[in-house]
Amino acid sequence: MSDDFMLDTDDIERRMEGAIAALRTEFASLRTGRASASMLEPVMVEAYGQKTPINQVGTVNVPEPRMVTINVWDKGLVGKVEKAIRESGLGINPQLNGTIIMLPIPELNEERRAQLSKVAGQYAEHARVSIRNIRRDGMDKIKKAKADGMSEDDQKIWEGEMQEITNRFIKAVDDQLETKQAEIMQV
Repeated sequence: MSDDFMLDTDDIERRMEGAIAALRTEFASLRTGRASASMLEPVMVEAYGQKTPINQVGTVNVPEPRMVTINVWDKGLVGKVEKAIRESGLGINPQLNGTIIMLPIPELNEERRAQLSKVAGQYAEHARVSIRNIRRDGMDKIKKAKADGMSEDDQKIWEGEMQEITNRFIKAVDDQLETKQAEIMQV
């Protein structure tokens, strides 16, 4: 009998919290009309034979509210950094000045705000899928314990607990999405 089954809810919550943290990082990359060094965090540069975060190939600065600069340390990587930014989908046109790449942040128009809002929705959906996958893993463990002799009442209790945790994290994703979309649409 497997009456001593314990679902590791701390591990499940930690993994779901990881999905929320990844969502926050992705949201930080969405520009809202103001320059921010964090908007470049998800941009990876093909450097030294591997994908490298942009802040590991140069210094990222925000000298003014509508400008981000990257001082690339290795002259040979300037073109690769520029290419990575162009292909990142941030909608920013890099300007080269020697080893310094300047990223002027244009004013957002209504159409671009709507696009960014959709992208935020996609990021949130990815986070929801991650949370649901973690839920599925937990439910599979519960089903396995049921097959090993757990009572049906215990199964229902654990499934209810799992669903409660999932609902809480899905609500957190929805709340963050709502906040980010309001920030994007603010003129």
